[in-house]
Amino acid sequence: MEKAHTRIVLITGYSGAGKSTALKQFEDLGWEVADNIPLSLLSPLVRDISRAGGMNIVVGVDTRTRGFSVDALSELLQTLRSDTDSPVELLFLDCDSDVLQRRFTETRRKHPLANGRPVADGIKAERNLFRPLRGQADIRIDTTLLSLPDLRNQLIQRFSLNDSPTMTITVMSFSYKRGIPREADLVFDMRFLRNPYYDEKLRPLTGQNDKVVAYISEDESFRPFLQQLKSMMDLLLPRYKAEGKSYLTVAIGCTGGRHRSVCVSENIHGYMMENGYFTQLIHRDLE
Repeated sequence: MEKAHTRIVLITGYSGAGKSTALKQFEDLGWEVADNIPLSLLSPLVRDISRAGGMNIVVGVDTRTRGFSVDALSELLQTLRSDTDSPVELLFLDCDSDVLQRRFTETRRKHPLANGRPVADGIKAERNLFRPLRGQADIRIDTTLLSLPDLRNQLIQRFSLNDSPTMTITVMSFSYKRGIPREADLVFDMRFLRNPYYDEKLRPLTGQNDKVVAYISEDESFRPFLQQLKSMMDLLLPRYKAEGKSYLTVAIGCTGGRHRSVCVSENIHGYMMENGYFTQLIHRDLE
Protein backbone atom coordinates (compact mmCIF):
# COMPACT_ATOMS: atom_id res chain seq x y z
CA MET A 1 0.00 0.00 0.00
CA GLU A 2 1.36 3.41 -0.97
CA LYS A 3 2.27 5.67 1.94
CA ALA A 4 0.18 8.84 2.26
CA HIS A 5 1.87 12.06 1.19
CA THR A 6 3.56 14.12 3.89
CA ARG A 7 4.78 17.72 3.65
CA ILE A 8 7.00 19.33 6.30
CA VAL A 9 7.64 23.08 6.61
CA LEU A 10 9.92 24.86 9.07
CA ILE A 11 8.99 28.53 9.40
CA THR A 12 11.34 31.15 10.77
CA GLY A 13 12.21 34.79 10.16
CA TYR A 14 12.57 38.11 11.90
CA SER A 15 10.64 38.78 15.10
CA GLY A 16 7.60 40.87 14.19
CA ALA A 17 7.54 39.70 10.56
CA GLY A 18 4.31 37.72 11.02
CA LYS A 19 5.19 34.20 12.18
CA SER A 20 2.24 33.99 14.59
CA THR A 21 -0.16 35.09 11.85
CA ALA A 22 1.37 32.57 9.45
CA LEU A 23 1.07 29.70 11.92
CA LYS A 24 -2.59 30.56 12.52
CA GLN A 25 -3.21 30.49 8.78
CA PHE A 26 -1.52 27.09 8.47
CA GLU A 27 -3.80 25.84 11.24
CA ASP A 28 -6.84 27.16 9.36
CA LEU A 29 -5.61 25.33 6.25
CA GLY A 30 -5.65 22.03 8.12
CA TRP A 31 -1.95 21.64 8.87
CA GLU A 32 -0.64 20.28 12.15
CA VAL A 33 1.11 23.20 13.86
CA ALA A 34 3.89 23.16 16.44
CA ASP A 35 5.83 26.16 17.72
CA ASN A 36 9.20 26.46 19.46
CA ILE A 37 9.83 22.75 19.96
CA PRO A 38 13.39 22.25 21.30
CA LEU A 39 15.69 21.50 18.38
CA SER A 40 16.82 18.28 20.07
CA LEU A 41 13.22 16.98 19.85
CA LEU A 42 12.46 18.33 16.40
CA SER A 43 14.54 15.81 14.47
CA PRO A 44 12.92 12.63 15.90
CA LEU A 45 9.47 14.24 15.60
CA VAL A 46 9.91 14.99 11.90
CA ARG A 47 11.38 11.55 11.19
CA ASP A 48 8.44 9.81 12.89
CA ILE A 49 5.93 11.92 10.96
CA SER A 50 7.70 11.21 7.68
CA ARG A 51 7.71 7.45 8.33
CA ALA A 52 4.03 7.41 9.28
CA GLY A 53 2.92 9.56 6.34
CA GLY A 54 -0.41 11.29 5.89
CA MET A 55 0.33 14.31 8.08
CA ASN A 56 1.35 17.79 6.94
CA ILE A 57 3.13 19.69 9.68
CA VAL A 58 4.57 23.19 10.06
CA VAL A 59 6.99 23.97 12.89
CA GLY A 60 7.82 27.48 14.06
CA VAL A 61 11.47 28.07 14.97
CA ASP A 62 13.03 31.30 16.23
CA THR A 63 15.53 32.65 18.73
CA ARG A 64 13.28 31.61 21.64
CA THR A 65 13.50 27.95 20.61
CA ARG A 66 15.54 25.95 23.13
CA GLY A 67 18.88 24.98 21.64
CA PHE A 68 18.50 27.42 18.76
CA SER A 69 21.45 28.52 16.71
CA VAL A 70 21.73 29.20 13.01
CA ASP A 71 24.34 26.48 12.59
CA ALA A 72 22.22 23.96 14.49
CA LEU A 73 19.12 24.70 12.41
CA SER A 74 21.08 24.58 9.14
CA GLU A 75 22.58 21.22 10.11
CA LEU A 76 19.15 19.95 11.15
CA LEU A 77 17.70 20.91 7.76
CA GLN A 78 20.42 19.05 5.90
CA THR A 79 19.97 15.98 8.11
CA LEU A 80 16.17 15.93 7.70
CA ARG A 81 16.37 16.32 3.95
CA SER A 82 18.79 13.42 3.63
CA ASP A 83 17.13 11.12 6.21
CA THR A 84 13.44 11.54 5.29
CA ASP A 85 11.47 10.68 2.19
CA SER A 86 9.17 13.71 2.62
CA PRO A 87 9.94 17.21 1.31
CA VAL A 88 11.28 19.50 4.04
CA GLU A 89 10.98 23.21 3.22
CA LEU A 90 12.27 26.31 4.99
CA LEU A 91 9.90 29.30 4.87
CA PHE A 92 11.51 32.62 5.86
CA LEU A 93 9.46 35.71 6.74
CA ASP A 94 11.38 38.85 5.81
CA CYS A 95 10.66 42.50 6.67
CA ASP A 96 12.42 45.87 6.59
CA SER A 97 13.95 47.05 9.85
CA ASP A 98 12.01 50.32 10.09
CA VAL A 99 8.69 48.48 9.72
CA LEU A 100 9.72 45.92 12.36
CA GLN A 101 10.62 48.74 14.72
CA ARG A 102 7.26 50.43 14.16
CA ARG A 103 5.41 47.19 14.86
CA PHE A 104 7.26 46.65 18.13
CA THR A 105 6.70 50.28 19.14
CA GLU A 106 2.98 50.16 18.36
CA THR A 107 2.41 46.91 20.26
CA ARG A 108 4.87 47.75 23.08
CA ARG A 109 6.38 44.30 22.79
CA LYS A 110 9.97 43.61 23.79
CA HIS A 111 12.30 42.38 21.12
CA PRO A 112 13.75 38.99 22.15
CA LEU A 113 17.33 40.07 21.36
CA ALA A 114 17.17 43.63 22.70
CA ASN A 115 18.14 42.59 26.26
CA GLY A 116 17.21 45.95 27.76
CA ARG A 117 18.62 47.94 24.84
CA PRO A 118 16.57 49.84 22.22
CA VAL A 119 14.41 47.79 19.85
CA ALA A 120 16.61 48.86 16.93
CA ASP A 121 19.60 47.11 18.52
CA GLY A 122 17.66 43.87 18.84
CA ILE A 123 16.49 44.07 15.22
CA LYS A 124 20.04 44.67 14.00
CA ALA A 125 21.40 41.77 16.04
CA GLU A 126 18.71 39.42 14.74
CA ARG A 127 19.24 40.51 11.14
CA ASN A 128 22.95 39.72 11.40
CA LEU A 129 22.19 36.40 13.09
CA PHE A 130 19.59 35.26 10.54
CA ARG A 131 21.44 36.30 7.38
CA PRO A 132 22.63 32.73 6.53
CA LEU A 133 19.14 31.27 7.08
CA ARG A 134 17.57 33.90 4.85
CA GLY A 135 19.81 32.73 2.03
CA GLN A 136 18.94 29.07 2.58
CA ALA A 137 15.16 29.56 2.49
CA ASP A 138 13.16 27.61 -0.08
CA ILE A 139 10.41 30.24 0.11
CA ARG A 140 10.84 33.83 1.29
CA ILE A 141 7.88 36.13 1.87
CA ASP A 142 8.53 39.83 2.49
CA THR A 143 5.81 41.20 4.78
CA THR A 144 7.06 44.81 4.74
CA LEU A 145 4.19 46.12 2.63
CA LEU A 146 1.78 43.20 2.92
CA SER A 147 -1.54 43.60 4.69
CA LEU A 148 -2.69 40.67 6.81
CA PRO A 149 -5.19 39.56 4.12
CA ASP A 150 -2.44 39.67 1.48
CA LEU A 151 -0.12 37.58 3.67
CA ARG A 152 -2.88 35.06 4.24
CA ASN A 153 -3.59 34.92 0.50
CA GLN A 154 0.06 34.18 -0.29
CA LEU A 155 0.11 31.37 2.27
CA ILE A 156 -3.15 29.94 0.93
CA GLN A 157 -1.79 29.93 -2.63
CA ARG A 158 1.41 28.17 -1.58
CA PHE A 159 0.24 25.80 1.14
CA SER A 160 -3.40 24.91 0.55
CA LEU A 161 -3.92 21.17 0.97
CA ASN A 162 -6.67 21.13 -1.65
CA ASP A 163 -5.89 20.22 -5.23
CA SER A 164 -4.65 23.35 -6.98
CA PRO A 165 -3.21 24.28 -10.38
CA THR A 166 0.45 23.55 -11.03
CA MET A 167 1.33 27.24 -11.20
CA THR A 168 -0.11 30.15 -9.25
CA ILE A 169 0.41 33.64 -10.67
CA THR A 170 0.29 36.85 -8.68
CA VAL A 171 -0.17 40.11 -10.57
CA MET A 172 0.88 42.98 -8.31
CA SER A 173 0.70 46.72 -8.93
CA PHE A 174 3.15 48.85 -6.96
CA SER A 175 4.61 52.32 -6.48
CA TYR A 176 8.27 52.86 -7.35
CA LYS A 177 8.40 55.32 -4.45
CA ARG A 178 7.97 52.38 -2.08
CA GLY A 179 10.28 50.02 -3.92
CA ILE A 180 10.05 47.07 -6.27
CA PRO A 181 8.40 44.01 -4.65
CA ARG A 182 11.17 41.67 -3.54
CA GLU A 183 9.22 38.59 -4.56
CA ALA A 184 8.82 39.83 -8.16
CA ASP A 185 9.91 37.49 -10.97
CA LEU A 186 8.96 39.86 -13.80
CA VAL A 187 8.86 43.67 -13.45
CA PHE A 188 7.26 46.12 -15.90
CA ASP A 189 7.49 49.91 -15.65
CA MET A 190 4.40 51.94 -16.64
CA ARG A 191 5.90 55.37 -16.08
CA PHE A 192 6.13 55.96 -19.86
CA LEU A 193 2.31 56.23 -20.09
CA ARG A 194 0.43 59.53 -19.69
CA ASN A 195 -0.18 60.17 -16.01
CA PRO A 196 -3.73 60.84 -14.70
CA TYR A 197 -2.18 62.36 -11.58
CA TYR A 198 -1.76 65.65 -13.43
CA ASP A 199 -5.50 65.89 -14.11
CA GLU A 200 -7.09 67.31 -10.96
CA LYS A 201 -10.39 65.52 -11.63
CA LEU A 202 -8.71 62.16 -12.09
CA ARG A 203 -6.09 62.46 -9.35
CA PRO A 204 -8.35 61.22 -6.50
CA LEU A 205 -9.50 58.22 -8.56
CA THR A 206 -7.65 54.97 -9.25
CA GLY A 207 -6.83 52.78 -12.22
CA GLN A 208 -9.99 50.80 -11.48
CA ASN A 209 -12.13 53.77 -12.51
CA ASP A 210 -13.46 53.88 -16.07
CA LYS A 211 -12.51 57.54 -16.51
CA VAL A 212 -8.90 56.83 -15.55
CA VAL A 213 -8.81 53.79 -17.82
CA ALA A 214 -10.13 55.88 -20.72
CA TYR A 215 -7.52 58.58 -20.07
CA ILE A 216 -4.63 56.10 -20.04
CA SER A 217 -6.02 54.27 -23.09
CA GLU A 218 -5.78 57.47 -25.12
CA ASP A 219 -1.99 57.27 -24.93
CA GLU A 220 -0.90 56.09 -28.38
CA SER A 221 1.58 53.68 -26.79
CA PHE A 222 -0.92 52.02 -24.45
CA ARG A 223 -2.60 49.49 -26.76
CA PRO A 224 0.57 48.45 -28.65
CA PHE A 225 2.38 47.94 -25.34
CA LEU A 226 -0.51 45.99 -23.83
CA GLN A 227 -0.62 43.72 -26.87
CA GLN A 228 3.12 43.14 -26.66
CA LEU A 229 2.84 42.37 -22.94
CA LYS A 230 0.06 39.85 -23.57
CA SER A 231 2.13 38.24 -26.33
CA MET A 232 5.05 37.99 -23.91
CA MET A 233 2.81 36.29 -21.35
CA ASP A 234 1.60 33.88 -24.06
CA LEU A 235 5.24 32.95 -24.66
CA LEU A 236 6.54 32.84 -21.10
CA LEU A 237 3.75 31.33 -19.00
CA PRO A 238 3.62 27.94 -20.75
CA ARG A 239 7.43 27.75 -20.54
CA TYR A 240 7.46 28.54 -16.81
CA LYS A 241 4.72 25.97 -16.27
CA ALA A 242 6.60 23.33 -18.27
CA GLU A 243 9.71 23.98 -16.18
CA GLY A 244 7.70 23.17 -13.04
CA LYS A 245 7.59 26.69 -11.60
CA SER A 246 4.91 26.74 -8.89
CA TYR A 247 4.65 30.48 -8.22
CA LEU A 248 5.17 33.48 -10.46
CA THR A 249 4.86 37.13 -9.46
CA VAL A 250 4.38 39.71 -12.21
CA ALA A 251 4.97 43.20 -10.78
CA ILE A 252 3.68 46.26 -12.63
CA GLY A 253 4.76 49.65 -11.32
CA CYS A 254 4.25 53.37 -11.77
CA THR A 255 5.18 56.43 -9.76
CA GLY A 256 2.39 56.39 -7.18
CA GLY A 257 0.99 52.89 -7.62
CA ARG A 258 -2.58 54.17 -8.01
CA HIS A 259 -3.33 54.84 -11.68
CA ARG A 260 -1.25 53.40 -14.54
CA SER A 261 0.08 50.31 -12.77
CA VAL A 262 -3.39 49.49 -11.41
CA CYS A 263 -5.01 49.89 -14.82
CA VAL A 264 -2.51 47.61 -16.57
CA SER A 265 -2.53 45.06 -13.72
CA GLU A 266 -6.31 44.77 -13.89
CA ASN A 267 -6.08 44.20 -17.63
CA ILE A 268 -3.31 41.59 -17.49
CA HIS A 269 -4.95 39.78 -14.57
CA GLY A 270 -8.18 39.50 -16.55
CA TYR A 271 -6.31 38.26 -19.61
CA MET A 272 -4.55 35.53 -17.64
CA MET A 273 -7.80 34.43 -16.02
CA GLU A 274 -9.47 34.22 -19.44
CA ASN A 275 -6.65 31.96 -20.59
CA GLY A 276 -7.14 29.51 -17.75
CA TYR A 277 -4.34 30.51 -15.36
CA PHE A 278 -4.96 30.60 -11.62
CA THR A 279 -4.19 34.22 -10.84
CA GLN A 280 -4.53 36.50 -7.83
CA LEU A 281 -4.45 40.30 -8.06
CA ILE A 282 -2.83 42.51 -5.42
CA HIS A 283 -2.70 46.32 -5.52
CA ARG A 284 0.08 46.76 -3.00
CA ASP A 285 0.07 50.55 -2.71
CA LEU A 286 -3.45 51.46 -3.71
CA GLU A 287 -4.42 52.66 -0.24
